[in-house]
Amino acid sequence: MPPILATTEVDRPAEDVFAYATDPARFPEWQAGVVSGHMDGGGTGVGARCISVRRIGGAERASTSELVHVDPPRTWSVRGVDGPIRAAVDVTVESIGADRARVSIGVDFTGHGIGKLLVPLVVRRQAHKEMPTNLARLKERLEQSTS
Repeated sequence: MPPILATTEVDRPAEDVFAYATDPARFPEWQAGVVSGHMDGGGTGVGARCISVRRIGGAERASTSELVHVDPPRTWSVRGVDGPIRAAVDVTVESIGADRARVSIGVDFTGHGIGKLLVPLVVRRQAHKEMPTNLARLKERLEQSTS
């Protein structure tokens, strides 16, 4: 199956969009279910680890992803490295004017153990439903921000 892809245009410079969309500490502001996030050890280069905590089924669960590609302010990619459901996330930001950018986020999932059942039955459907809302929230947050 192809990755789930969502795209929106934001009235902010590409640099601002990229910085916000790829900052795990900001994920709870625009991603459904995310409770917290941070880069482990503060790293931001390839090989750095991103820790996200999500509320899943009434419990908070941490997951670790590794940064596999970064080219600011254009592209950022992480791959899950633990847990039964591992996400592959690709963020692309394209400047379409001095103060306007198009952001696309693609997500895909690999199941391990019980995750092999959950990915096709639950996870992909939920992500497909959440992605447009998440991108709308991202756009709203960026456009109302002045920093």
